Amino acid sequence: MSRPRGPTATALAAVGGLALALLVVIPVLALITRAPWSSAADILGEPANRTALRLSVQVSLWALVLSVALGFPIAWVLARVPFPGRRVVRALITLPMVVPPVVGGVALLVAFGRRGLVGQWLNRWFDIQLAYTTTAAVLAATFVSLPFFVVTVEAALRGVDRRYEDAARTLGASPGTVLRRVTLPSIRGALAAGSALAWARALGEFGATITFAGSFAGRTQTMPLAINKALDTDVRDAILLSLVLLGVSVTVLASLRDRWLGAA
Repeated sequence: MSRPRGPTATALAAVGGLALALLVVIPVLALITRAPWSSAADILGEPANRTALRLSVQVSLWALVLSVALGFPIAWVLARVPFPGRRVVRALITLPMVVPPVVGGVALLVAFGRRGLVGQWLNRWFDIQLAYTTTAAVLAATFVSLPFFVVTVEAALRGVDRRYEDAARTLGASPGTVLRRVTLPSIRGALAAGSALAWARALGEFGATITFAGSFAGRTQTMPLAINKALDTDVRDAILLSLVLLGVSVTVLASLRDRWLGAA
């Protein structure tokens, strides 16, 4: 039997509900009510808009793959391997979460642009140009999304009961088997949550992308960039495209939550 809520709980619930209404519900309702539903088919049927959505999904999924592939080893080392300067490394990993995305875009451009610190040698030795390409959009999205995966998984790894891993090793399990059969299942929820956060951040990336990759239709113009361009021409298009991106994000995040976190 649930206990009656006290005045503190009631006050907190009221403040939380008000904040949710003002910051989430009302803006979303504004998009829904102002959307040009009568011309939605024509707007969404435009090749440029379909291409932008497809490119957004492709770029964000590649960014997710890179975030998981690169982020898990980083999270493991930060959580399990003590070494001098670990706090500095952790701060560097989380830096993209706090700096403006456009700063990240400038940093990527200076590093990997045609005349960048590394980019000039890639161009000279291998004839590889990263800036203003689809690859640049993927790198920009990975830059901003990687920390979300690392922070989530590192926290989970630090909270794992190491006794189960020790018991598995005592019974003769190899390090790979311990990782696959004991560690990963115990942080399954964190892996899903970190992946969802990283994917959502990559899908909505704007600042680093437009700075490092530019906004070229069919090549680097993802949905956020297409929405920004539409604001200069027809705000109705921007509203409808915003709803599409919002719907894709909510659908995928809800699916991930139901499948891996087991939430209703």
